[in-house]
Amino acid sequence: MSEAALAGDRLAALLDERTHANRTFFDAEAERLARLCHLMAERFARGGRLIAFGRTPAARSDARHVAVEFVHPVIVGKRALPAIGLAGEGGRLEGQVDLIAQPDDVAMAFGADADDGEAAGALAIARARGCLTIGFSACGAEWEFVAPSDDPFVRQELVETLYHVLWELVHVFFDHRGLLSGRDQRQTHDAGASSFLYPFLAEREDQLEPVVDDVRRSALMKAEEIGALREQTLRENGPSLLAAAGALRRALESGGKLLALGNGGSATDAMDVVADFRAGFGDGRGWPAIDLTEDPAILTAIANDIGTEAIFSRQVIAYGREGDALLALSTSGNSLNVIEALAEAQRRGLVTIALIGYDGGRIGSEGLAAHVVVTRSEHIPRIQEAQASAYHALRALVG
Repeated sequence: MSEAALAGDRLAALLDERTHANRTFFDAEAERLARLCHLMAERFARGGRLIAFGRTPAARSDARHVAVEFVHPVIVGKRALPAIGLAGEGGRLEGQVDLIAQPDDVAMAFGADADDGEAAGALAIARARGCLTIGFSACGAEWEFVAPSDDPFVRQELVETLYHVLWELVHVFFDHRGLLSGRDQRQTHDAGASSFLYPFLAEREDQLEPVVDDVRRSALMKAEEIGALREQTLRENGPSLLAAAGALRRALESGGKLLALGNGGSATDAMDVVADFRAGFGDGRGWPAIDLTEDPAILTAIANDIGTEAIFSRQVIAYGREGDALLALSTSGNSLNVIEALAEAQRRGLVTIALIGYDGGRIGSEGLAAHVVVTRSEHIPRIQEAQASAYHALRALVG
């Protein structure tokens, strides 16, 4: 069998594993997710915050990702909710959580099974203080969600979908304030313009179980949606992913490095990409990679003195060399700073790879990257989840 055929079979196997794990995980956890959404809404209603934390590079990316989703909601009509992401650059996690956590907060730990107990220790401090605690391993949290896979990439993808679903559906309970402890009950709620999205918003507000059941079903629908979108992304873009993996491996084996970038949640995905490439995969080696979103001093200096459109292209000029590679993540395909970075990378002879959503935007229609992977959705959380599968598959194919 040819090398290309073997790579194609490998990509198909990666998709099959994700499809099975996604269905198994959310079929088992949907009701618990719905009840956790209710408890989180109660905490936020009492003035609590989400405190997410993780020490390892990969865990740090998830802590930052869930925090930015809650603080900067990308779905019109969703309220901003207070959240903070804590990582190793702030010192030991136990000390940071001890200083910041308050009894009404929600504490979410990432990597508690992989970082010498630091995140687990921080989680224990938060739980003792009265926080609602969430973890993704057997780490001592009140609410533990353990993904059914031995593959760390698959586990991360399932966890990302899980915290996106929590973020999306916790808002449902704000529209049923009578179901939140400490809030005034209103017997009915006019769903108004939201009814086409969540028709169950008109339920009576003194009946928790019907709302929980509707939220459970909504979680299952979202899990089914990402399953279909992941399949579209990996199957339809299979040739592009295989070509990108081949070009990237040749660049890295020839002494090149990978640069990665994105905005908002896509910036945290760039963090994850760099963490994955720096770490050894299986029995293989790690590869040199630079996260262009990592240094706030550089980003704010360029944004302040030149403009936000140059925050990545200036770094491509500084770090990029012919024979390197640039991986750009964008949900829209239209972000000017991403477009400028890709243009600069092409001028300098870098291999260019773009993971984009919607219909591909300008990046897709104008051919602004040599290798383009399009996730055909307009729902930003689902796009990011499918893109995580794409760049994890890319990492696996590079080896």
